[in-house]
Parts: sequence; C-alpha cells; structure tokens
Amino acid sequence: MLKRTPSLTEQARSHIKQLILDDHFADGRIPSETELAADLGVSRTTIRDALSRLENEGVVYRKQGAGTFVNEAGLQIKSRLDEIWSYEAMLVAHGYEASTRILDVTTQIADPAMAADLNLAEGEEILVVRKLFLADNQPVILAYNYIPTRHIQGPNTERDFLMPVYAFMWENGRQHFSYYLSEIVPLAADEELAKILHIQPHTPIIALHETGYNDDNEPILKSTSCFRDDLLRFRLIRRPTV
Repeated sequence: MLKRTPSLTEQARSHIKQLILDDHFADGRIPSETELAADLGVSRTTIRDALSRLENEGVVYRKQGAGTFVNEAGLQIKSRLDEIWSYEAMLVAHGYEASTRILDVTTQIADPAMAADLNLAEGEEILVVRKLFLADNQPVILAYNYIPTRHIQGPNTERDFLMPVYAFMWENGRQHFSYYLSEIVPLAADEELAKILHIQPHTPIIALHETGYNDDNEPILKSTSCFRDDLLRFRLIRRPTV
C-alpha cells in the first residue's frame, strides 16, 4: 500500500517507471489501469494521472483501443531539462559513478548586474561556490553558484556545500526553490575552464545560465553550469502543438 507523501500520483509514477526500467513488462505492454490500481492500492484516477505524466515524459505511449506501451525511444532520455535534478543523480542516471568536489567558496560584493538580477542593494555580499562534478572520476560539470549571504545561516561546513544547491538553501536559509529560469548558452572553453574539465582550450561546450526563484517568486540564486558534452548529452521529446 502506498503512503500519501509525496503525492499518490507521483509515487505511482515513480513505481511504474521503475518497473519499466527493470524490464518488468517483458512484452512492452503496460497492464490496464484497473490492474495497476489493484496492485498499488490506489484509485484508477491516480493511475490514469500517473500514466499521463509518464506519457508526457515520453516513457510510455498510448494506442487508441490497444493500450499503453513502453516507449523505448523515450527511455533514452536519462534526465529532463524541465525538472530540477541534482547533478549527482543525473550522472547516476547516465550510468556513471558520481562524485563531487568543492573547488572554493568565497564572499564578494555583488556587481551591479548581479545585484539587479537578485534584487540586492548596492554593496550587498554574495557567496560564490565553485563545485566540480565527476563521472567515473572524470570532470564533467563545473558549477558556479551565486547566493546572497542574506539568505544563509552560518557557519557552514564543506558537507553543507556538497549538498545540491536547492537542498543547501533550504537547510541553511529555509528558502524553498519553486523553479529555475534557465538559458542554454554555447561556449568555447577558455584556458582555465579547459584545464578544470580536462579538455582542449576553445572546445565547444554547453552552459546553463540560471536564476532560481522561491515560492514568493523572488530571485534567490544565480548559477552557471558548464557541461562536457562528450560525456553528458541532453535529449528531449518535441511534439506538435496541435
């Protein structure tokens, strides 16, 4: 029997997806909503909503009059750009052994552009955390997090900074992430970045420039993450609007 926290729909979605990843449905056919509801001890409505989420993710597809089936192409999507994942979980989903290093933690005055983006007064301080994420001991993601010190309760330890930044913000400032506004930007690695990521200078990479917002729709974080695309690829499913 499933519990009610997190939501029953999300628990059902996660459970069914794990069964799919474990090749539980040998012929690729998902059991009926009635069967799944009985197995999980939830309503058919909950199962229907869970399957709808999996369909939106591209994990399953439905044939009118035939049923619901595993979408093998959709299973190639190991992480979703429209969801907030920890980078460690993302790397594990891609089949790597994940590890994290804190390169440095510094405090500085926010420049005018950063202050404007984060609604800070002139002269306010931000904490700058540089983290390196490794896949099978190979550097793959360099992340810069810029956090207003007004949101942080100290002192902090290295263990605190090893947390995913959204967990860090909650544990050390009771700031709950609602969403990121993200921009995907192509970059050519400069000398410093190339050295950290073990790539050649001027190698093309992908970067995410992001602003994190809390439940009051206030910006509480800026971040930039640089990815080696020879070790980590992003895929998505695009559908027609009609």
